Amino acid sequence: MKTVPEEPGEVRAGRHEGATGLITDVIEFSAVDGPGNRFVVFTQGCNLDCIACHNPYTINPCIDCGDCVVSCPSGALSLDAAGRVLWDAATCAGGDTCIDVCEYDSTPKARTLAVADLLARIRPAAPFLSGVTVSGGEATQQAGFVRALFTALKSDTGLARLTCFVDTNGDADNDTWQLLFPVMDAAMVDLKCLDDAIHRRMTGSGNERILASIRLLAAAGKLHEVRLLLLPGVNDADELLTRTGRWLSAVDPRMRVKVIGFRHHGVRPSVVPLREPSAEQRAHYADVLRAEGDFDLVVV
Repeated sequence: MKTVPEEPGEVRAGRHEGATGLITDVIEFSAVDGPGNRFVVFTQGCNLDCIACHNPYTINPCIDCGDCVVSCPSGALSLDAAGRVLWDAATCAGGDTCIDVCEYDSTPKARTLAVADLLARIRPAAPFLSGVTVSGGEATQQAGFVRALFTALKSDTGLARLTCFVDTNGDADNDTWQLLFPVMDAAMVDLKCLDDAIHRRMTGSGNERILASIRLLAAAGKLHEVRLLLLPGVNDADELLTRTGRWLSAVDPRMRVKVIGFRHHGVRPSVVPLREPSAEQRAHYADVLRAEGDFDLVVV
């Protein structure tokens, strides 16, 4: 999607409402996707392939293979004359059979929505909201749409008080962040591993751009938190956590850091044995990190 360039910091109303994005789903009220009560938009498409992904059906756009159509128990899926998979939300019973049978880490339920469509959903909920978070998938893969949504929110007198957050894997370049900075209040960044080799085994990609994003966001005052998803025996060694804490402390010794213990829910089968850490292990992770900086640590 192309957007017309604007001057840095410029926010205009109106024309952004026609911008569209490929959206997996929305949650009208969430207490776990940023500070306060938030409206969350999940975009379809991600540039990482994480072994511990909890939303693997958001990784790729639907390729219209049709495998899910015959499996749909409610008859909500069909093929049009051009061979595209169509989803009838009114007929859908809300099950996940289509996702379960998909071999391409996708969903036929993702749909193209305009900013105006989302504003219509946000307005009735606004009195009860603290802000809006765009997640995924990977939000920065549709940065033009995210900018258009945030611009429209900040241009609307009834919605402008809502904070605009991005939930990101951080694998984005400087130009993407510069596009978002004028309208984005903050980002929450996942750091899967400080060690590049382990990061590649976990995600299929290196971490150079992610580390650069954390530094850039912190310097710009746009970093809400860094989240560490820890998997026993994969990325939780004490020495590695010590190095991670030391690196984060060099960026900001008072950084908000969220330690997240891996959970199996929603995760694809993996050739790498994945285990959930105990409460004692999660507390130990926090202790190791706390020794390296005066972090605002949260453990979940």
